[in-house]
Amino acid sequence: MSELLKIVRRPPAEAGFWSDDTPPLLQRLYAARGAATREQALPRLAQLHAPELLGGMQKAVALLAAAIAGNQRILIVGDFDCDGATACAVGVRGLRMLGATNVVHAVPNRMVHGYGLSPSLVEELAPLQPQLLVTVDHGIACHAGIAAAKAQGWQVLVTDHHLPGEKLPPADAIVDPNVEGDAFPSKALAGVGVIFYVLMALRRHLRGQGAFNAATEPDLLSLLDLVAVGTVADLVPLDDNNRALVGAGLRRLRAGKGCAGLRALIEVSGRDAGRLTSSDIGFAVAPRLNAAGRLEDMALGIELLLTEDSGKAREIAALLEEINAERRAVQQIMTDDAEQAVSRVLLADDGRRPVAVCLFDSEWHPGVVGLVASKMKDRLHRPVIAFAPAEPGSAALRGSARSISGFHIRDALAAIHAARPGLMDKFGGHAMAAGLSLPLERLEEFRAVFEQQVQATLDPALLQQQLLSDGELSAAELDFNHAEALRLAGPWGQGFPEPLFDGHFEVLKWRVLKERHLKLELRRPGIAAPLNAIHFGGWTGTAPAAQVHIAYRLVSDDYRGGGAIQLIVEHCSAI
Repeated sequence: MSELLKIVRRPPAEAGFWSDDTPPLLQRLYAARGAATREQALPRLAQLHAPELLGGMQKAVALLAAAIAGNQRILIVGDFDCDGATACAVGVRGLRMLGATNVVHAVPNRMVHGYGLSPSLVEELAPLQPQLLVTVDHGIACHAGIAAAKAQGWQVLVTDHHLPGEKLPPADAIVDPNVEGDAFPSKALAGVGVIFYVLMALRRHLRGQGAFNAATEPDLLSLLDLVAVGTVADLVPLDDNNRALVGAGLRRLRAGKGCAGLRALIEVSGRDAGRLTSSDIGFAVAPRLNAAGRLEDMALGIELLLTEDSGKAREIAALLEEINAERRAVQQIMTDDAEQAVSRVLLADDGRRPVAVCLFDSEWHPGVVGLVASKMKDRLHRPVIAFAPAEPGSAALRGSARSISGFHIRDALAAIHAARPGLMDKFGGHAMAAGLSLPLERLEEFRAVFEQQVQATLDPALLQQQLLSDGELSAAELDFNHAEALRLAGPWGQGFPEPLFDGHFEVLKWRVLKERHLKLELRRPGIAAPLNAIHFGGWTGTAPAAQVHIAYRLVSDDYRGGGAIQLIVEHCSAI
């Protein structure tokens, strides 16, 4: 489908005043993303929005302060993805730092409990007898689970960032920037960011109560390594507030100050902690942590993030590496199945791509359907939902939805729910990603309704897939120093995208790697030495043209070392 992709160059933007030696290339890139000055491009922690702007914060702090003062048992319930795991670890670590001596945690098992705080999970947790239950990265849609917790006599604090439904759950306090009317300026906080903000507000309250002085006050900044990983992994937009959090967390990780678990994950992934990037988090660290929740139990991942023992951290990280290898194998099988299903759809429809796609296979694993939906969304540039049995042989399905920019997938599901109450058992999510469950017997009905909803509300112009390019690099900019400057700049991510360039090149040599990837040797006018490039998944069965137009990222070539660079090709077309 690459012929339907269009490379569009960002409009030029003028940089403001920079008082340091930041390369002009970076100044240009920052300005193109709306950051004309150093303060806008590289926001610091001093620029964070105040915690008190979050609605419900006063009630949340009062609940937690009373629980700490009364030595109550606080139960933190996380979620089985990377954001939920890091949020759980931040909550446990942070409350203990602030004086809580009776903090326990739990996480639902994807295969047993499904998403969030469910009545069955509450029943299972009842022997812990908490006085206060705190949800992290979920809860805003868990009405039945919260009602069950309240029936046990527990107080409930919800910390979440997902979009609420028409009614809020019956919690004692709710902190969620996306609750209607909430005054917090950044709606892009991840779940881990929300609980970090709660801890900051709690610390300020306890400071005012004389709980500690300047010498004994806990340093919550030590939690920012976890905040950075959870924020990047959850693909929330990196607005100024999130960039300040992620940037500070990256600096801790690069300085070797990350927690033992994250240091072990970085080591097992083969990354250099001293040069770690947000891309490394997204493609190497987070998938290994996520693998626990996808195929096993995220309790293992949370254990990794809470341990202070480096040896134990390495043991768990090695186990997660094995689980992640299994996850990759399962994902590849499922993706191949999905590719075949999509090909059948296209062949049946004269090669025209449908406006939306629902995929299902009775052999698929529910923990990996989100990755399959994401792959197919990228392949088709259409909203995609992938379904799998909730457990082997089950007639209950769990689906994971991924959308394209400009089409709000959670709102689409909400519209379907309003028009067809009961079609879905439950749903929730964001603009770009959502989850849902429904009976197998209603899958075809849902497929038809979903396609109708997308057809009726999606702007056809959004179906033209575009790659936004930052233009050409000069011959002087295609070097190791600029590659390193790009690597350590940012942080790049959703809403503040990693730089992508384009230009014309001559193909000198090429070969196929692992039957899927293209290794290229390119020539660029004005540069004497050939340029190494690789196009992952770029082998189409035919030789590349002698002259090509490519969209690429400039990176340091860690494999070759010695100041070498490499072009990572995102798109290639003949000239």
